[in-house]
Amino acid sequence: MKIVRRIGASPRERGSATGQTCPDLFELSDGNFAVIGTEATEQLDSELPPDAARADYERIVVISRETLIRAKADIPDA
Repeated sequence: MKIVRRIGASPRERGSATGQTCPDLFELSDGNFAVIGTEATEQLDSELPPDAARADYERIVVISRETLIRAKADIPDA
C-alpha cells in the first residue's frame, strides 16, 4: 500500500506556518484513505453512538473542519 495523492489543500495552503504538522488526507493505492489528525480516542470513545464501534487496533482521529471541506472536491463520488 502506498500514498497515491493528497486529498484537498496542503497544510501550507490552509495557513500552516510550517506546513509540516497539520491534519492531512491521502488516497492510497488500494483505494482507501489515510488521515493524519489529532488522536482523540480516549476523549470520544464513550461518545460513539450505540450503532458505532471501534476495534482495539482502531483510533478516533480528529481533523479540522477546514481540512475536510477543502478536500471535498477531491473525494471521488464512487
